[in-house]
Amino acid sequence: MPNKLKLFTGNSNRPLAQKIADYVGVPLSQADVTRFSDGEIFVQINENIRGMDVFIIQSTNPPADNLMELLIMIDAALRASAQRITAVIPYFGYARQDRKEQPRVPITAKLVANLISTAGANRVLTLDLHASQIQGFFDIPLDHLYSNRVFNRYFLDMKIKDPVIISPDLGSVRMVRSFAKALDASLAIVDKRRPSPNQSEILNIVGEVQNKVAIIRDDMVDTAGTLTQAAEALKEQGAKEIYACCTHAVLSGKALELVEQSCLKKLVVADTISTENKKLPKKIEILSLAELFGEAILRIHKEESVSMLFD
Repeated sequence: MPNKLKLFTGNSNRPLAQKIADYVGVPLSQADVTRFSDGEIFVQINENIRGMDVFIIQSTNPPADNLMELLIMIDAALRASAQRITAVIPYFGYARQDRKEQPRVPITAKLVANLISTAGANRVLTLDLHASQIQGFFDIPLDHLYSNRVFNRYFLDMKIKDPVIISPDLGSVRMVRSFAKALDASLAIVDKRRPSPNQSEILNIVGEVQNKVAIIRDDMVDTAGTLTQAAEALKEQGAKEIYACCTHAVLSGKALELVEQSCLKKLVVADTISTENKKLPKKIEILSLAELFGEAILRIHKEESVSMLFD
């Protein structure tokens, strides 16, 4: 087993990092992550980590400084002779750029994977990747957690009668099917097309939703355009109530306004991205994934199986 466990965090999501540290029972280690006057990032680890098992908790949502902080912290830990460095990435940014769908565009998710490996990370712990094949972009071990168990518990406690789970697109069907099975619910699919990034058009709802409680399940909510359009289409198809649960609350642009004005009864999100600086409408509820990440960190540190957390 590696030596003593150390937890570090950058500035992207300190509230989640603190909750994880509380669950693990290890205080966040001391590190300065600051800026020079021109904005250049400076990192200094303020304690001895030679031979330690280091976990760096940092989501890589925009701005790009969050990714740079992670890379620089990994390099600092490597040069401080940490025995093992695990990048804990609750939200893996740039995951939507996972393939070439048109000429002369990058595969940025692969670039980010290369950067993390080159910086010196020995393994990665992340959750609900936008595209599962990103796991194969890494040449180091990657543990991919799923948030369904947290959302399952929440909606099972609501004891909804005759729910139908809505997949926002064909790519999400596998995740949504698992969610529907846990809730003993039927499944429906939103047929949509994307004329351009961050824009979508709802063409049809495939499945029976009339007089049912609909729960839209997605891995992220960004501009909330697709989400609110889908909710409106479900309402037109006769759904009684409409909920949504999305793991990563990107919430850019007019997302908060759209959610507030929509026919959604509630949007449930996880805390993989900090919302401290956003005034959330009452329709949005946040569930914490600190216990899930904390348990995974403990198991990795003890060289125990993490597979039971994938259920």
